[in-house]
Amino acid sequence: MAEKIRAIVLTGNGINCEMEMAQACKLGGADLVDIVHIAKLLSGEKKLSDYHLLNLPGGFVDGDDLGSAKANAARFRFAKTTQNVSLFSQVRDFIRDGKLILGICNGFQLLVKLGLVPSLSNDYSSQDVTLTHNDSGRFEDRWVYLKINRESPCVFTRGLEQLYLPVRHGEGKIVVKNAAVLAEIKRRNLVVARYSDSNGHAPCGDYPLNPNGSEDAIAGLCDATGRVFGMMPHAEAYLHYTNHPRWTREKIPAEGQGVAIFRNAVSYLRDRF
Repeated sequence: MAEKIRAIVLTGNGINCEMEMAQACKLGGADLVDIVHIAKLLSGEKKLSDYHLLNLPGGFVDGDDLGSAKANAARFRFAKTTQNVSLFSQVRDFIRDGKLILGICNGFQLLVKLGLVPSLSNDYSSQDVTLTHNDSGRFEDRWVYLKINRESPCVFTRGLEQLYLPVRHGEGKIVVKNAAVLAEIKRRNLVVARYSDSNGHAPCGDYPLNPNGSEDAIAGLCDATGRVFGMMPHAEAYLHYTNHPRWTREKIPAEGQGVAIFRNAVSYLRDRF
């Protein structure tokens, strides 16, 4: 008998999108969804190994001190659980066990600063890109169009071509270490989503279609396995037609486009556990 698919949604220390992300997991078909404070993982009260899908939501963890997700990345790497094991070590075991990780906005920033995406080294040991302040110099709160790379190995975006999702961030600009690194990321098709215009033309570097000035209009990245995925736009913020900014003026499908990302994740896991 197949296992029940269990999703964990991290919370604590400034995360503020955990409720929406948990609802997205439920709508995507997860059998059990737990919102878990990071302290419970560190104390050993909850174990990451008991779950199949790790969700890292958006927010302002640690007040974005030292830069977005920087302090939290240090917590993952150096804070030890009661079993004297770092969360980062547990996360790497989680990936090697064939499970899935999704980071959105601040969660994406955490994945990047931990070196989990795009992880050109394939061992999650070095950081290839970073996220920094938007070119506009201000917090961006708007809806954007995304073009999905169909050649990407990302399991979360299978079958998807275009998405319309909201962004809300101050540090969403992807900066790549150098031209050679960008070329390798593109060669491996690890760019999952790019900012586009309404017709799906990408990459789009023009503001506000590209709300932060990201290189190559990158909005989402995955690792080589396609099982670790991070994106700046909030898929969990478009789950129902009433989330759409024009729902009173246009005929909008009842289900929001963000649900498909979570449904893809659960479907993938059901085939393997």
